[in-house]
Amino acid sequence: MTLREYFENTQGTGVLATADGEGKVDAAIYARPHIMDDGSIAFIMLDRLTHKNLESNPHAAYLFVEDGGRYRGVRLFLEKVREDRDPDLIRKLSRRCLDEEGEHAGGTRFLIYFRLEKILDLIGAGVPDLQLS
Repeated sequence: MTLREYFENTQGTGVLATADGEGKVDAAIYARPHIMDDGSIAFIMLDRLTHKNLESNPHAAYLFVEDGGRYRGVRLFLEKVREDRDPDLIRKLSRRCLDEEGEHAGGTRFLIYFRLEKILDLIGAGVPDLQLS
């Protein structure tokens, strides 16, 4: 199974962890990532702490816990490679409901692209049987 198929077909809860340039850590609930055609992994985010942290430290970890209570899921170790502010692309990829004007009420949104450095099972050091593409 590909990583794209996994995230399109698996329900669960995701947490994106980042740290600033001084190593102060933050973790935030994030939706399933978008697996792009070029193999990058993308998240839509507002200009809040996670985005600020990524400006000074490009490394992040995404932990995804599958629904079902059996502690199954994956951990993705990521490095930011670029970001995009294209509102049309962000609107197209957005899974959340928008306001009447089609915009998110929370302010400017960014599409942050990451390179996958490593993938592990949720628990232990095992590598899941998932291919990037």
